[in-house]
Amino acid sequence: MRQRLSSEPDRYRGRRRVPTPPRSRYAAVVTSAFVGAGVVALGAASNLPDHKTVNPDVLSSLDKSSQVATDALQSRSDDATRASRGETRDSTTKAGTKLNQEEAASEVYLLPLDDYEFTSAFGVRFGKLHAGIDLAAPDGTPYKAVHAGTVTAAGYNGGYGYSITIQQDDGTEMIYAHSRRLLVKKGDVVKAGQVVGEVGNTGYSYGTHLHLEVHVDGKPVDPITFLRGHQVDIQLQMESPYASLAAAAAS
Repeated sequence: MRQRLSSEPDRYRGRRRVPTPPRSRYAAVVTSAFVGAGVVALGAASNLPDHKTVNPDVLSSLDKSSQVATDALQSRSDDATRASRGETRDSTTKAGTKLNQEEAASEVYLLPLDDYEFTSAFGVRFGKLHAGIDLAAPDGTPYKAVHAGTVTAAGYNGGYGYSITIQQDDGTEMIYAHSRRLLVKKGDVVKAGQVVGEVGNTGYSYGTHLHLEVHVDGKPVDPITFLRGHQVDIQLQMESPYASLAAAAAS
């Protein structure tokens, strides 16, 4: 045993020194660690997929997403087409409704007043022919054209007072007499249900009323019988079921 040098600290007294391994051994250990880490890294890298290779599941998912987008665009296009067709159908329906209204207005017969009292019939009265019927109503009540036609006369006409004559396409004439005021003039084309005058008491009249005559081939006929043949009943105050269409076209 070597003798303790006087320069050595007292803390090492009685202790055994552990031999220090040579530095070459440390170098070998560090080198082995780096080599092992490289081997592990290479092994892990060999298990990774090639970045140039695409997973088939990913491709399938992309195809499905693309198809969904295509379907959505097609659906939106179909919706736009259906909307366009719907607008076309609506336009056609509206045009058809307007046409039906115009046809009804040209064909239908209506009551001349909305409310009245039937006071005098067609026939001989006081030894003379009463060539029409009388419908009593308050002074100034608006009356309407029974049927479509052209105004051939409008003005003061002797015993008729202020009167209107409307000729239909078939030549039949209707006379509205004893008016307070006329709302059309000669040459006007009117529709069934159009207001043409107001009830009055002008001419040879005894009380405010509308005097209505119908002339066929230039001869007066009973308005009640004539209008019944066209689905209008003066006495029951009933008119054609197409009256609402004609009224819509006349307004």
